[in-house]
Amino acid sequence: MTNSLIVVCILTMIIHTAETLSYSVRFAGVKLNKIAIALSLTGIIVLVSRTANMVQAPLTAKFVDYAKTHDTFPLDNYLRIIMLASSLGTLIAIALFPSFVGLCGRIISRLEIEGSIPKLLTSVTIGQLKNTRKYFRKPRVMLHSFRYLGIPKRFIVMNIFVTAFYTVGVLSSLLAAHLVPALSTTASQASGLINGLATIMLTIFIDPQLGIITHKAIENADSRDQLGKIYVLLMGSRFLGTLLGQLVLLPAAHVIIWLVRLI
Repeated sequence: MTNSLIVVCILTMIIHTAETLSYSVRFAGVKLNKIAIALSLTGIIVLVSRTANMVQAPLTAKFVDYAKTHDTFPLDNYLRIIMLASSLGTLIAIALFPSFVGLCGRIISRLEIEGSIPKLLTSVTIGQLKNTRKYFRKPRVMLHSFRYLGIPKRFIVMNIFVTAFYTVGVLSSLLAAHLVPALSTTASQASGLINGLATIMLTIFIDPQLGIITHKAIENADSRDQLGKIYVLLMGSRFLGTLLGQLVLLPAAHVIIWLVRLI
């Protein structure tokens, strides 16, 4: 099962790296004042993330099936290692953020010229791929520059909790299925109970505030300069959210067990 765990961890890293790097696409769009084109590019990121998730989910569920016939199998440890992979994927995205802002800016400009994703992809040459090296930047963290960004603390805290719920959504349902074999099928399909709560929080508290911040950056040059730091701060809160997921995993599994018994 070790090989399967490695594959799942790689896919998990891809999912969280791709989702977190969506901030770089938005920031590049704001810098170029082409936010609508930038948002269209996030569809590619969503496609990469969902494709990886389609493969990752059944492979993770396989661990639960294996644990049914092997009492000594450490399912809880496997799930926590997968969550560590999500934290690592988020850290990779934070490190790549400065590089991807420049690269995404170039992609946005090319997309405006070509007019569609297929034409953009077919217009790429080997020479252009080699030139992508010039966009890579070494990440630098200067903590004093994050002091006065005007971001409400509750917004950051909420982003941490939303990320934690999203991180444990599927994994907690699989753990619940393992803990209550009689309701395993119902429990394994109950990840929406956790993800639904995260979606409500995201829709009500996170998305509107992020939209306001982005709009201010488009309208005001000073706010635009701060936007990159704000996105890094949000990515940092996502990382903390994946770590918080380690604490939420077991309680979330028991909440799912309680709810499926009420159904």
